[in-house]
Amino acid sequence: MSELMATAYREALRAMEIKGPRPLHSTAAFFADATVTVSDESLREYLATADPNDAFRIELDIQLHIWDGAVDAAWIDGTAPRTAERRVHILSLLSVDEKTADFLTDRFPVTASTHTLINAPWTPWYTVRVGTSQGFYWDHYLRYLSEKAGFDGGAIADLDAATTSVVERLADPTRSGRHQAKGLVVGYVQSGKTANFTGVIAKAIDVGYRLVIVLTGSTVLLRTQTQRRLDMELVGQENLLRGISENDTDSFDYHDDPAWHAGKFLRHGVQPSEVGQPDIIRLTTRDFDYRSLLQGITALDFDPRDRRKPYFHPDNLMPTPARLVVVKKNGPVLRKLVKDLGKITARLGEIPAIVIDDESDQASPNTSNPRKWKEDQKQRTSINRLIGDLLTLLPRAQYVGYTATPFANVFIDPSDAEDIFPKDFIIALKEPQGYMGAKDFHDFDADSSKASRVATHVRYLSDDDDDDDTMLLRALDTYVLTGAVRLFREDRGVSEVPHHTMLVHEAMNRDVHREQANVLRELWQAAGYYSSASLSRLRQLYENDILRVSQTTGRDLPTPHNYQDLVPYIARAVQRIGGTGDPVLVVNSEPALERAKKEVDFDKRSVWRILVGGNKLSRGFTVEGLTVSYYRRMTKQQDTLMQMGRWFGFRSGYQDLVRLYITRNLHEAFQASCLDEESFRAELRRYAVPVGGVPQVTPARIPPLVAQHLPWLKPTATNKMYNAVLTERRSPGTPIEPRCYPSDPTLIRHNTEAFKPLLHAAQDETHLYGGFGAWDYRALIGSVSHQIVLGALSALELAVPNYLTPDLRWLSSLTANHIDEWVIVLPQHVADASRRRILGHRPTSVFARSRSRTNYYSTLSEVRHRKPIDLIKAGVAKIGDDTANALVGPRTGTLLLYPTVDLAVGRAAKAVSGEPGGELPPGAVTLAFHLVAPLTAIGDDRRLVTFATIDSSRDDEAIIEK
Repeated sequence: MSELMATAYREALRAMEIKGPRPLHSTAAFFADATVTVSDESLREYLATADPNDAFRIELDIQLHIWDGAVDAAWIDGTAPRTAERRVHILSLLSVDEKTADFLTDRFPVTASTHTLINAPWTPWYTVRVGTSQGFYWDHYLRYLSEKAGFDGGAIADLDAATTSVVERLADPTRSGRHQAKGLVVGYVQSGKTANFTGVIAKAIDVGYRLVIVLTGSTVLLRTQTQRRLDMELVGQENLLRGISENDTDSFDYHDDPAWHAGKFLRHGVQPSEVGQPDIIRLTTRDFDYRSLLQGITALDFDPRDRRKPYFHPDNLMPTPARLVVVKKNGPVLRKLVKDLGKITARLGEIPAIVIDDESDQASPNTSNPRKWKEDQKQRTSINRLIGDLLTLLPRAQYVGYTATPFANVFIDPSDAEDIFPKDFIIALKEPQGYMGAKDFHDFDADSSKASRVATHVRYLSDDDDDDDTMLLRALDTYVLTGAVRLFREDRGVSEVPHHTMLVHEAMNRDVHREQANVLRELWQAAGYYSSASLSRLRQLYENDILRVSQTTGRDLPTPHNYQDLVPYIARAVQRIGGTGDPVLVVNSEPALERAKKEVDFDKRSVWRILVGGNKLSRGFTVEGLTVSYYRRMTKQQDTLMQMGRWFGFRSGYQDLVRLYITRNLHEAFQASCLDEESFRAELRRYAVPVGGVPQVTPARIPPLVAQHLPWLKPTATNKMYNAVLTERRSPGTPIEPRCYPSDPTLIRHNTEAFKPLLHAAQDETHLYGGFGAWDYRALIGSVSHQIVLGALSALELAVPNYLTPDLRWLSSLTANHIDEWVIVLPQHVADASRRRILGHRPTSVFARSRSRTNYYSTLSEVRHRKPIDLIKAGVAKIGDDTANALVGPRTGTLLLYPTVDLAVGRAAKAVSGEPGGELPPGAVTLAFHLVAPLTAIGDDRRLVTFATIDSSRDDEAIIEK
């Protein structure tokens, strides 16, 4: 009976897809058998006991979240997307009772905004044309994600909103005028960007785009992986077969794919063209990249049905099949495609096309040296030139780049019409749920009150590249033990373990890779895994590391409390790792990739191997089941560094087992890169909200904004400059915390002396506490006028010239109506060992912080010290004892002051020189600060950022000649 009821409700939800929510029970009753009772009580009872994979539960979850995010639907009645007000309105339209409304809100909570969007002015068309219909390919892709890929309603609604934001900013493929939009989607390393661009392609085909070109990375493995994903999740079985037998070993590329035989490829249920929808014709297959077409050019020939009308007219466009090309960024391959496009008989200017550039910061930007260009002749690198040729040949082509490391794309010359600067939009996706990213491998906030993520996942190697393989053996032991724990969990229903991998990445040199592989093979043979010789060593590592961490961070996952219970699983893990006869696989070049293709084909076989490699495994390609990483290779390029982070990704069921073996220097370099990227994302979030309906920032004005933080990123040509200059940055209630402090003792002394008035103002010792234990610490505290703070900040000399200039311009404009005074807070350690005198001030705690690079601190302030600021900036005098509370007024700013010395590796026990209470030379201590102005410190126009245009006659141009 309950199954029949669920089916009736599913039918009801599908009936609401076009016009939106309506009375749920009466609609379900229309579809239900006479014997089925539909009511609030029966609905709650069913959902309360439903399995997480129950079809009705999933569809209800998805539909609620899609309605939550609807923008232009007729039924929304002025409610804002993704708000409690919107959800209340939806439940009212569904006519459920109060108890059911509360139940549904609890089970399927409203999720926050999914992405940050910076865009230039654009003309809305997509929602007008599409209305409330889903579209053939998008609808089938959505159902695939929910039924096959395990996406919940929130994840699908996020994807729906983000992909719509992309497609609606492209040109309407049926418009008569040509327009070539260019945009950039910024995700996270290994975070599911492929799902996003698959959704974009689905929606693009549904509205009329008929040529889809997907540019993957530069490796065969990545192209193959991308082609298979698109074939499985979008193209579908009917388009793949197209009249050939699935058992045809010569013609059908998935005849031996286990996922095909297991029914995991999307099925449309009908040949799309038989129901008036476009078929998808593949011009590349899983095994074959683009080749000059042997059957002639007819497969690329777009033949209009009505030659009296242009090809982009809906009468011609909609019945025409779409062509899909998935190519790696390789010169000869792209040249063949460009050559064939130049031969087709259709008018290229009429073909609506979309170019998806995955890993768009790799190979795609023009990296040629401007100093070597001939006068007025820009030279281009090979791939950049070929992408430009594609976009020139296809004037109706839209370009969308995807990357996790966006700086190379953001700093492309926007004035170069043939290049790929994202002139129309930049979308930053939010970090998906369950994703292990930078925050999981770094303690960004230097907060000693929380469990250290570094202690959880990171194991430091010596910075000296010596011949001692002790740590390599420990990493190997960790790999074996974590494999055993995963098998233990598999037997208890956590998840299957088809893949369990370890990655070793020490250098670029292939000879080093071969040598390293041999070392690993020798260690494997000598480790004693096949005898009792290793038991004591493994027991110690398990009890002191694996078990200890899992008991703290993996409490909900089954883990053997007794080592003896793990021993049988160790034997099984060793058997699976060594079962091929060689536990190690070298993957470091295209030929090696070809040889290893079958061995690392995660789609066709279970992979339990140790992979040794370089760049071929460091960008784009997903190493499934990666649990242990051993990294030594350093690079000075930020994007390369971040892309090497293969340990980022989804680790459901074994997040607590992930380990990273890495040198301190390399780990700190990662930390600095992560902080820079998070700063970039935070800037986008701050300025994404329009003021008066007008964007505060457009894509063309992102470069000068970011350049304030990253001075080494400049326009491509030395004879050019940004037309927009950041003049004022307003941060009411938002922290300002520079990290670019100079390491030169002369400059340190100058800055310390400049801050002397602030230091000497904090004389009273006080106790700060509140927030139900959120903060509780001693501090020296005092207050100063706004003019004194301005004087100190204006005298400061940071390592990045003019870093604070936009902030100072804002602070200088504030009046007594905006700010009264500033509270100066010097947090104190519990112990007195680090207390020193500075410029005659009473002894105060000195903090030791590491520099990730010269003139740059990794972290400065601590979370618990910052907590009271949330009350101070709002004028709430409840931050601690009476002395502290008396300093908080309705317009009070806060300046946390951290006397800071450099922390050298191995000096944690004696980081601060001298004796307690002794004088510390002003050239040896940096007075770092964390500043937050009150919420009242905002201008009447409410803007957070302002620019000045150098050449006002060319206001729309981003880059001009000097």
